[in-house]
Amino acid sequence: MLKTLLIEIGVEELPAVPLLKELKNIEKKYADILEKNNLLCEFEFYYTPRRLVLWHREFKTSQDDSVEEFFGAPLAVAYKDGEPTPAANGFAKKCGVSLDELTTADKDGKEVLYYKKDVQGKPSTELLPEIIDTWIKSLDFGKSMRWGSLDESFIRPIRWVNVLLGDELVDMELYGVKSSKTTFVHRIANFDAMAIEGAKDYFNKLETNGVLLFQEERAKKILNDIKTLESDNGITVEIDEELFDEVVAINEHPTALLGSFDEEFLALPPEVIITSMKEHQRYFPVFKDGKLTNKFVVVANAYTNDFSDVIAGNERVLRPRLADGMFFWENDLKNGLSTAGLEKITFFKGLGSVADKIQREAKIASVLFDKFALDASKEDLTTAVELAKADLMSEMVYEFTELQGIMGYYYAQKGGYSDAVAVAIKEQYLPDGEESELPSNPLSAVVALSLKLDTLLALFSIEQIPTGSRDPFALRRAVNGIARIVNEFGFNFDIDTDIKELAAIYEKQIDFEKLEGFILERIKRYYKVNPSIIEAVLASGERELLALGQKIDALNNLVNSDGFSEVSSTFKRVANITKDVDMSEEFAINEALFEDDSERKLLSRFNEVSAKSYENYEYELDALLGLKPELDKFFDSVMVNAEDEAVKNNRKALVSAIYKAIFKIADIKEVSI
Repeated sequence: MLKTLLIEIGVEELPAVPLLKELKNIEKKYADILEKNNLLCEFEFYYTPRRLVLWHREFKTSQDDSVEEFFGAPLAVAYKDGEPTPAANGFAKKCGVSLDELTTADKDGKEVLYYKKDVQGKPSTELLPEIIDTWIKSLDFGKSMRWGSLDESFIRPIRWVNVLLGDELVDMELYGVKSSKTTFVHRIANFDAMAIEGAKDYFNKLETNGVLLFQEERAKKILNDIKTLESDNGITVEIDEELFDEVVAINEHPTALLGSFDEEFLALPPEVIITSMKEHQRYFPVFKDGKLTNKFVVVANAYTNDFSDVIAGNERVLRPRLADGMFFWENDLKNGLSTAGLEKITFFKGLGSVADKIQREAKIASVLFDKFALDASKEDLTTAVELAKADLMSEMVYEFTELQGIMGYYYAQKGGYSDAVAVAIKEQYLPDGEESELPSNPLSAVVALSLKLDTLLALFSIEQIPTGSRDPFALRRAVNGIARIVNEFGFNFDIDTDIKELAAIYEKQIDFEKLEGFILERIKRYYKVNPSIIEAVLASGERELLALGQKIDALNNLVNSDGFSEVSSTFKRVANITKDVDMSEEFAINEALFEDDSERKLLSRFNEVSAKSYENYEYELDALLGLKPELDKFFDSVMVNAEDEAVKNNRKALVSAIYKAIFKIADIKEVSI
C-alpha cells in the first residue's frame, strides 16, 4: 500500500554557507538510507532557513515481503558417519532452526546445507524514526552545537519534528523533540506553532502564511523582482551566483527592494563599495550605463505590503559601513604605498617574512624578464614586484583581505606610478582558479609567475609538500596557473633546466625529483584529454611547458581524427621494432645496402618530409604519420630482420630514424584508443 510521506525537521535559522556546501549530499545520503531499508522511492527535498523537508508523493506503508536464503557447509563436512558435526549445528543455530528443518541445495557443484525463510516486511512506521535519525546525523555542516542538556549536536537546535505518513502522525523523538502535527509559518504571520491536519493542509498553511517552501520558487521570485526593478529604474543589477544562492537560502518570503546611499561614497573604488555591500549586508550592486551607482538591491524576508521601513533600515545600516571604508581609503592615501612593516609579517616558518618573499620574487622576475626578452620596462617590473605586497599594510586590506592587489592598484595610481606598475600589482594573483582571468600583459604575467614560482619552490625547499587533499598554500592551483600563463603568453619555461636555475636562489636544497613529479601530476590533470596522450608526449622527454602543451594539443587532434586507428597500427609496429633502440643515437643509413625499391622510396619520402619546416607540431606529426603508405609497402616487401646482419641493421636504422623523428614529439605507442 502507498501513502504520502511528509518529513519536516524544524530548526533555528540555518547558516546559508554550510547548508549550501552540504546540499549536494543531502538527497544522496537519504536515498542510501532508504535503499538499505528496502524503501527506496522517488522523493523531493526542500529547505528554508527554518526547515528541512522531505516529500514523498507515494511511500510504501511497509517493506515488501522477502525470502532469505542461507547456504551452509557441504554435506561431507556437515556430517561424519551420519552424525552432525559442529559445522551443521552452528549453521542451524545461525538460521534459528533445528537440524530437522534444514534441507540441501546444489552450490558450485556441491551439495550443501540450505535453509530458506520467508521474511515479512516491517511497517514503515517502525522504520521511519531510525531512518530519519540516521539521515539527520549523517549530515555534515562542519561546525555543530549542543543545546539544553543534550550530549548530541547539530548545526542548529531542532525545535519541532513533523512526520506524516498519509495524514497520520509517525510517533518519534529527535534530539529530545517529540513529533507532532504542527508546524511554524513566517514569524510575521504567526509566531506560535500551527496545527495541521495532514500534508495538504501543511502545504496550504505555509503558502498562505508567508513561507515559500520550494527553493526554486524563491529563486524565481527574486529574479522576477530584480527584473522589474531593472525595467522600472533603467538599471542593471549585478547578480553574484554565490550571493544569490545565499539569499535564496536565508529567506522564506523573499522580496527584492531598491535602496540608495549618499553619492559622496562613490568616490571610493567600486570594489570597496561592492565588497562592503556583499560581505557585510548581502546586497547586490547596481549599475547604470556601465557605472556603479549609489543604489543597491536588498532581498528582504519581510511579509508585508509596506517595505518603506525595511528599505530605510537597510540604508541606515549601510551608511556606517561605507563611512568606515571612506575613512580607511583616505588614511591609506595619506600614508601611500609602503612596504615598511612587511619584514615583521611571517610568510611561513622557515621561509622568513613577506619582505623576504618579495626579495625572492624580485630575483625570479629578473631572470624571467631576461629569459623571455620582454618588450617592457625592467624598472617597471622591479617596482611592481617591490610594491606588490605593500597594500597588505593598508587599513583597507586589513578590513577586506580579499581586496589585496586591487587596493594596491588604486594606491599605485594615486601615488603616480605608471599604469604598467599599477596593473601588475592588481593582477599578481591571476589566475586564481580554473575559470579565472589571466594577467592582461606580459609584464603582469611575469609578476604573477614570480609569485607562484616562489611559493612553489620555497615550500618545496622546506619539504612542505601537499599530501592527499591538504594543500593550504594552493600549490596545485599555482602549477595550473603557471601552465595557463606560459601557454597564453608563449613563454618558454622548462620545468627541468629553468627550475634548477631558479632553485639556486634558495638556501635549502630542493628535491627536484619530487618537484617535477608534483608538477607533472598537475599537468596531467590540467589537460582535459585522453591521459595516454599526455603520457605519450611526456615519454618523449619534453619538459618545456609551452612545447609540452603544443605537442599534447597536436597529438590529441590527430588521435581524434578519422583514420588514426589505421595509422596507429602501422606506427606501433615501427615502435615495436625500435623498442630496444636508444633514440638519442644518430642513425646512419647506407643506400648501397638497399635490396628493394620500397626501401629507396621510403627513405626518399622520409628525407622529403624531414627537410621541410613546419608551422606547428600538428603539421609536422601529420606529415610524419603520412609515411604510412610507404611504410606499409616496405613491410610488405622486405623483412627487417634479414639474415644478412648489415642489411638488417641498415633497415632497422631506417625505421629507427623515422620513429626518432616522431618520438621528438611523442612516443605514440603509449597512446591507447
